[in-house]
Amino acid sequence: MAKRDIIVIGSSAGGVLALQELVASLPVGFKVPIFIVQHIPPTSTSMMPQILSRVGLLKAVHPRDGDPIEEGHIYLAPPDHHMLVERDRILIKKGPKENRFRPSIDALFRSAAYNYGSRVIGIVLTGLLDDGTSGMWSVKRLGGLGIVQQPQDAAYPSMPASVLEYVDVDYVSPLALCFAS
Repeated sequence: MAKRDIIVIGSSAGGVLALQELVASLPVGFKVPIFIVQHIPPTSTSMMPQILSRVGLLKAVHPRDGDPIEEGHIYLAPPDHHMLVERDRILIKKGPKENRFRPSIDALFRSAAYNYGSRVIGIVLTGLLDDGTSGMWSVKRLGGLGIVQQPQDAAYPSMPASVLEYVDVDYVSPLALCFAS
């Protein structure tokens, strides 16, 4: 079985509460780095690192361009910037919007898939529209594991439903069981 040691998560509408629940469920000693794109307005100040650090045991941060990837950390895309992974570094770029969004879930998932292949676990949670579908397709095509929040469990089912329409994922799970999958 492939070593799975990179987790990428995408969420949008309803995602703040979903991410809090997910992070609170992480066990003591969880070492896998987690990369999260949560859609927020480009002019907003994001409090996501403080929110997630408060509910869980892992340190959550907005990384800077070029930061090294460390185990046991949660990395959140800063407002109006894409977050990508490349080898052992995190890239934070202002590039063009992708699929109507910056940060883009698809961009994060695709960069993880191309750099880490079968080591990636991709998780798409609650949200509107279809960001995450193309990225999950790349994760699966390159041997990664795909998990989607059960659409009927999601506050906004469009994103997980879109992934399910186009990608053969490994698990469809209620939020409470996403890490148990």
